[in-house]
Amino acid sequence: MNRIVPCLWFDGAAEDAANLYASIFRNASRGRVARYGEAGHDIHGQPAGSVMTVEFALDGYQLLGLNGGPLFRFTPAISFFAMFETAQEVDAAWAALSEGGSVLMPLDAYPWSPRYGWLNDRYGVSWQIALGKRADIGQPIAPALLFVGEQCGRAEEALEHYTSVFPDSRVEGILRHDGSGPDAAGTVMHAQCYLGGETFMLMDSAHPHDFGFSEATSLIVNCDTQDEIDHYWNALSAVPEAEQCGWLKDRFGVSWQIVPRMLPELLTDLDRQKAERTMQALLGMKKLDIAALERAHAGG
Repeated sequence: MNRIVPCLWFDGAAEDAANLYASIFRNASRGRVARYGEAGHDIHGQPAGSVMTVEFALDGYQLLGLNGGPLFRFTPAISFFAMFETAQEVDAAWAALSEGGSVLMPLDAYPWSPRYGWLNDRYGVSWQIALGKRADIGQPIAPALLFVGEQCGRAEEALEHYTSVFPDSRVEGILRHDGSGPDAAGTVMHAQCYLGGETFMLMDSAHPHDFGFSEATSLIVNCDTQDEIDHYWNALSAVPEAEQCGWLKDRFGVSWQIVPRMLPELLTDLDRQKAERTMQALLGMKKLDIAALERAHAGG
């Protein structure tokens, strides 16, 4: 299981999206489903009993769908690079994901892949679909961060920062812009790195874009101890006003969730009073406190 889990913020469509994605990728599976209770209704506004989160895995790669309402919208600033090893798989994935969506780069041959395309699916989630060897990225899906607007030119800084924060991290390779286009020579055309042993991709783009990073796609870091929570929180959080319920925003505008690994278990407890107490405690926190969450769950 990947330790850094992308969280996708939907307006009520988390289960539908998980089902669509599961129909495309091999060995897909569904995990826990957490539902909203009465706690925090004045904040989240979602009906008690409705689906809050749904866990799912695509060929072993874990993601989380969150029904959070219409507050945030997906953007191509974070996309998901999916590698398939046959043209038939590429074409099937493209057909399923492009239906009702929008094409950013048409499915075609490019210097980096004999069959590649970039699209936003019907929910707005951005995908890069490519034909190639999965061993080249080491996993079926890799988050790709695109630094645009005022963040353009900072991809290498982000590489250095993220690899210093996460253990078992390294930069695998950097392809740089040559200055012949709008991007400054030496900035990152494409970089691949490992954060905590997991593949991420980073790119700069000086082309005009009307989007940036959005809370609609956040990155969950599952932690086993309070020391780990403190480490990641202190290293990543750079926007105090964005700190809430374990969420933070880093210096580049990327949203993260720093959470205890056992939190979903507490929130999905069949004893609804325990789950409600845990949620109530969580809603009052910025950085999450494992001991306080456990006390709330236990009724202490």
